[in-house]
Amino acid sequence: MRKSVASCLATKDKTLIIEVDNAVYALDASTIDLTLSLFPWAKFRRTKGAVKLHAMIDLRGNIPVFLTITDGKIADIKATPQISIEPEGIYVVDRAYIDFDWLFNINQAGAFFVTRLKKSIKWTRVISHPVDKFVGLRSDQEILLFSKKSKTKYPNRLRKVSFRDELQNRTLTFLTNNFSLPAEKIAAIYKARWEIELFFKWIKQNLKVKAFYGTSPNAVKTQIWIAMIVYLSLAIIKQKYRLSKILLKLSLKEIAIAIENRDLIEVKS
Repeated sequence: MRKSVASCLATKDKTLIIEVDNAVYALDASTIDLTLSLFPWAKFRRTKGAVKLHAMIDLRGNIPVFLTITDGKIADIKATPQISIEPEGIYVVDRAYIDFDWLFNINQAGAFFVTRLKKSIKWTRVISHPVDKFVGLRSDQEILLFSKKSKTKYPNRLRKVSFRDELQNRTLTFLTNNFSLPAEKIAAIYKARWEIELFFKWIKQNLKVKAFYGTSPNAVKTQIWIAMIVYLSLAIIKQKYRLSKILLKLSLKEIAIAIENRDLIEVKS
C-alpha cells in the first residue's frame, strides 16, 4: 500500500500534536505471532512462527500511507527501499532504522529524519548550542560521525539533542539532520512516534489480526489487508461524522455509538 487515498485522508485531518509545517511520518514494524505447527511456512524462531507488518503512518491523522507484509525474520530496515521520500517530510524512526546509507538518502532528497542515537556509534563534537534545561533539554550539538565506514556513508554534519525524561528516569539522545527546528520540538517529534505503537496495538486488539481463518500465506496476508481496509474505512467515517477523538483512542463500540447518535440527531433535525 502506497500514498493515495490514505495521504488525502491524512492531509484533511490536522490532529498532529506537534505544530510544524512539515508532514511527519512514523515508521515501524510489528510481528504478528503464528503457531508454527499450523503455519509451518512462517518461520521466525526455532519454536515460533510470525509474519511482520511494516507500516508508516502520517501523524496528522494516524493514517497508514505505507504498508507491506514480510516474513517475521526480515529486518525492519529491509522495507525502506519501498518507501518514497517526500521532500521536506520528517521521518521518525527508532534505532532499528539507523542505516546511514538510508538516512543519507533521506537527507539528499531534501527531507528530514529523527531517531535515537545508538551508544555504539562513535562521533565527534563540532559545536554546542545553549539549551533550556528547565524544559528537560541537556544538550544540543552539531556532530560528525567518527568511524571511517560511517563517515563514508554519511559525511555531513548531524545534530544530537539530549533530553531528560524525569517521569521515566532516563536521558534520551536523538539524532537528526534538521538544524532549524528548536531542540525541544525535536524531542516532541520523537515522542509522537509512540502513535505508531498505538496503531499496531489497536489493529491487533480491534481488527482480529491475532486469530486467522486460514493457514496459507495468502489467507494470512489477505486477512491483514482486509483489516487495513477496515481501518481506512473507519478513518473516513471519523471524518464524515466529525468525531473529535483520535481514532486510535476509540474502540469499535464507541465508534458505533457515536455514529448512531449522529444519525439520530440528523433524523430529528
